[in-house]
Amino acid sequence: MERRAQSYHRGRLAEALREEIDTILEGELGDPRIGLVNVSSVILAEDSRSARVFVHVEGDDEEADRAIEGLVAAGGYIRREVGLRLRLRRPPELIFQLDRSHQYGARIDELLNRTKKKKGSNASLTNDQGPISND
Repeated sequence: MERRAQSYHRGRLAEALREEIDTILEGELGDPRIGLVNVSSVILAEDSRSARVFVHVEGDDEEADRAIEGLVAAGGYIRREVGLRLRLRRPPELIFQLDRSHQYGARIDELLNRTKKKKGSNASLTNDQGPISND
């Protein structure tokens, strides 16, 4: 069982990593493959030696693939800069992944709206038939 203090420290470190990586991606990288990229979350491993960096990329899937390639290529630089800025003895290895939660959320919203429209149209059909008499 992990102690509460270690879990709290990992959470704080993950948030600090997210902020620093986001700052680096905003203006310090000159790679044209990396366009509009936002860091949505960082999940640290239990031993803090690796971190999954979830990024949201504006654009289509092709642009997202190019952005991930650019991030992987710049991973060493980003890792070194994060280590220097946060004064980490061993900065974690960064594993970049696409965050598709926005797409999943949009799909769920679309399906919910579709079911609401179906229910609304079914209710109006039953109301238009008129009152039922018990003759």
